[in-house]
Amino acid sequence: MSEYLASYYLVIKSVHIIFVICWMAALFYQPRLYVYHATAKPGSELYTTLCTMEKRLARIIMTPAMLLTFISGGLLLMVPGIVVSPMGWIHAKLFLVFILAGYHGFLIRWMKNFETLKNQHSQRFYRLINEIAPLLMIFVVFLVVMKPF
Repeated sequence: MSEYLASYYLVIKSVHIIFVICWMAALFYQPRLYVYHATAKPGSELYTTLCTMEKRLARIIMTPAMLLTFISGGLLLMVPGIVVSPMGWIHAKLFLVFILAGYHGFLIRWMKNFETLKNQHSQRFYRLINEIAPLLMIFVVFLVVMKPF
C-alpha cells in the first residue's frame, strides 16, 4: 500500500491542494454571507435567499471539500518518508487544521441558527470571525513551505 501511495504522491498532493483551496474559499465566503444575513429581516426574501445560499455552500462545497482535504491529507501522511521525526511543523499544521475544522463546525451551527431564527450575533461579530480562516491559512502555508521546526 505504501509503495502504491508513493507512486501517486504528486497526484494525491495535487488533489489535497485543490480541496484545501475549495474548503478555504468556502470558509472565507460563508461568514461573509452571515454579515449580510445579520442585517436582513427574518422572513424577507433576502433572508430566505441567504439561508438557501448558506446551506448550499455548506452542503455542496464546504463540507465535502473539508472531508476530501482530510482524506487526501491522511493519504499524504501515509506516504513513506513524508513524515519523519522530528517534524514539529507537521504537528503545528495539524493543530491549526483541527482549529479550522472547529471553526467549520461553528459556521454550520450559526447557519442553523439563522434557519431557525435563533441568530444572536451582530454583523460586527461576523465581520470579526470572518478574519479567522485567512489568518490560520497564512500560518499553515508558512509552516508547510518553510518547515521552521
